[in-house]
Amino acid sequence: MKMKRHILLLSCAALLSPVAAQAQTTATETAATESQRLTALFAADDAASLERNPLNAMFRGDVRYADRFGDFISDAYFANERKAAEANVEALKSIDRDQLNATDKIAYDVFKQNQTDALKGLSKEIMDLTVVRPLNHFFGFHTFYPTFASGQGAAPFKTVLDYDNNLKRHKEFIVLMDRSIDRFRQGMATGVFETQMTITNVVDQLNTQLAQKTEESPYYGPILKFPEGFSDADKARLTAEYRDIIETGLYPANARLRDFLRDSYLPLAREQVGLSAMKGGEALYQYLIEQTTTLPLKADDIHNLGLSEVARITSGMEAIRQEVGFKGTLPEFFDHLRSDPKFKLASRDALTQGYYDIGKIVDAKISTQFKYLPKAPLEIKPYEEFREKYEAGGSYQSGTPDGSRAGIFYFNAYDLPSRTTPGMTTLYLHEGAPGHHFQISIAQENEKLPAFMRFGGNTAYVEGWALYSETLGYDMGLFSDPYQRFGTLSDEMLRAMRLVVDTGLHSKGWTREQAIDYMLANSDMGKTDATAEVERYIAIPTQALAYKIGTLTILRLKDKAKTQLGKKFDVREFHNQVLNTGALPLTVLEKKIDDWIAASK
Repeated sequence: MKMKRHILLLSCAALLSPVAAQAQTTATETAATESQRLTALFAADDAASLERNPLNAMFRGDVRYADRFGDFISDAYFANERKAAEANVEALKSIDRDQLNATDKIAYDVFKQNQTDALKGLSKEIMDLTVVRPLNHFFGFHTFYPTFASGQGAAPFKTVLDYDNNLKRHKEFIVLMDRSIDRFRQGMATGVFETQMTITNVVDQLNTQLAQKTEESPYYGPILKFPEGFSDADKARLTAEYRDIIETGLYPANARLRDFLRDSYLPLAREQVGLSAMKGGEALYQYLIEQTTTLPLKADDIHNLGLSEVARITSGMEAIRQEVGFKGTLPEFFDHLRSDPKFKLASRDALTQGYYDIGKIVDAKISTQFKYLPKAPLEIKPYEEFREKYEAGGSYQSGTPDGSRAGIFYFNAYDLPSRTTPGMTTLYLHEGAPGHHFQISIAQENEKLPAFMRFGGNTAYVEGWALYSETLGYDMGLFSDPYQRFGTLSDEMLRAMRLVVDTGLHSKGWTREQAIDYMLANSDMGKTDATAEVERYIAIPTQALAYKIGTLTILRLKDKAKTQLGKKFDVREFHNQVLNTGALPLTVLEKKIDDWIAASK
């Protein structure tokens, strides 16, 4: 019966084939045309964006604009960014989304949301609260640029032209430092201030840089590592010019910013650390929540979710305390982990070797979870000493799409006695593989994606994926040791506490000390780390919310796929679906996974 029905359908199709074929051809041509127009829009926007943002181009290995730094935080810069976003939103209206294939629909939706979000951030209401605070100790060109230009960052130093381009960028960076002073002055005039705490830290950062002798400065780094083939004349000229611009340009610019912040700005900066204490801060915090999480969440709901997660994780910690036979209370167990010498390493080299060893173990097991591995290698190294004091416990710097520059997992070796071993595996999984290194590298190596999906993203997805990657340590058998398992619970606790502390600071009037005390009471963190974390939340509100919100979404989608697909569920394909279209807004990611589940059935 099924065979006869099949033959009948084929016969009907044959009778209708000329008309059907013509209709199908027309539909295919229409879809191709719409896809081509979308691709052309993406390409044009990317090309224009790279020209406006030459540093972004260099991170991608594109040196066409390497003689420029960029006119960041100028009125012209913001006007051009706004004009571009408005034009992109208008251009999307002329493209028929219904005619696009599934992947292009995702790209259309992400691009539209990106442009809409950009316009919100460029609105006068938001810029009046953000542009006039151009930097703090956790976010600013004053700490980014020294590494970028050091010969160990993204800027290339292979040719004499590369060295000369760096000198040109220095001159524009000096302009930016003075422009930052002007922006701070605008905030002073309108009553919108950074905090005394963040500005005090910035002054300290600038003092640290200014205290370095010229030959010790990161800016002098390229002179210490001339490539082979440079003539003696070029070496002599470049050495003299680099020394001159450091001593008569870069250092004086840093000193001007330092002196202004210390003498004029700091006495007027706000003492209260939360945004709720800043003019316009409540509205800004709600805006930042939605931008960071990509969801319409409220501060109170996030705060309560954090309290719930803290309680759940505390129960897991209690179980491990009992498992290892520790007789004291959980807070006493925290103190034990902070202070016992067996949980500490004796040197920076020993800490580095510890991460090398973890990397080898992960490399041997990673293919059980992933179908595709990044082409780019992963380098492991400590932060440079000039910036380590105010950095987080670890971070990731992306490599190039072609793998010619490795991705870098940075770990913090500052105040080594405060660093403990139980959290090392988890930190590597988060910042290195399969966390940021996999997510960022796999996206940017996928040349089929438009550039904004290869190289862009949102914090909730990016940090949500990295925190989710920590949970894969269970599946790869990395947490058989109860202390390493406690370490991953500690890191999960950190992300749960962030929901409580960030909202506490910025919507509930918590003090810096109150936030630090909360973190010490609910975890085994050392005071140095807890202080750095709290000061980070003060400096970049809502960024810390992204981790838990993002990972809870991915875990929920994974559970949904397991339930609905049963034996058909393949974790390697699930990870491929999550990663292969870049960092999606969480609502778009959920729609994609739902469609994949439906198709897989």
